[in-house]
Amino acid sequence: MPTEKEVYASHAVEYEALVSREDYQGNILKAIQEIIPLDGLDALDLGAGTGRLACLLAPFVRTMLAFDLSPHMLGIARDRLRRFSRRNWLAAACDHRLLPLTTHSADLIVSGWSVSYVTVWNPLRWRAEADSWLAEARRVLRANGQVILFESLGTGNESPQRLAHLENFYGWLDEVGFKNKWIRTDYKFESPETAGEIAGFFFGDEMKAKIAREQMTILPECTGVWWIKV
Repeated sequence: MPTEKEVYASHAVEYEALVSREDYQGNILKAIQEIIPLDGLDALDLGAGTGRLACLLAPFVRTMLAFDLSPHMLGIARDRLRRFSRRNWLAAACDHRLLPLTTHSADLIVSGWSVSYVTVWNPLRWRAEADSWLAEARRVLRANGQVILFESLGTGNESPQRLAHLENFYGWLDEVGFKNKWIRTDYKFESPETAGEIAGFFFGDEMKAKIAREQMTILPECTGVWWIKV
C-alpha cells in the first residue's frame, strides 16, 4: 500500500482507476450546486489531482483552472479535460498556498481530499500552514466568493467517522467558521475481484479481504463537505 506522497508522485493511473469509480450516484456535483449556482463562475480546483472535480465543473463554469503540485497527476487531468468541446480550462503545477493569480480573480474554489495535507504533512506548523492556505484563498476570491472542501469521513463504513489523523484539520475547519454536512460517495466496481484489486492497493489487505469475504461490488464511503463564503 503506497503512501499518499508515493501515489501523487508515480501512481496516477492507479489513482484514476479508483476515483473514476467513486461517487457513482453523483452526490458531489449535487452538493456543490446546492451551495452555489455554477453558471458564469471563474472556478479553481486546488489539489486537482487527475481532474475529478475540475471535470465535474468545467461544463458549467465560465473558466476552470486546475492546480496541483504533481505534474504526474495533472497529465491525466489534462487528458480528461481535453475531451470536452469547450476550451475554458487550464491545468498547471503549483503550490496552492502561492497561486499564480491576481487578487480577486475567481468566484469559486473547490478542493477535494487535498487541503488536509497541509496539516498532516506539517505536524509542527499545521495551524500556520492551514491559515496560510485560507489567506491565499481569500486573496484570489472576489467578494462573496465561495470555498468548498471535500474530505474523507471513512471508506468502507455506512455512516461518517472522523479519522484520527485528520482531527486537527476537522477542528481547524470548525474554528475558522466552515459550515459542513456529509454525503455518500460510494465506489461501484464491475466485480468483487476488480474491487479488491483496486481498493486493496490504496486501502490495504484488510479492506481487500473484506471485499472478497462479502463479495462487494459497492464499497461504501462517507465524505464531508465544508464550505465558507469570504
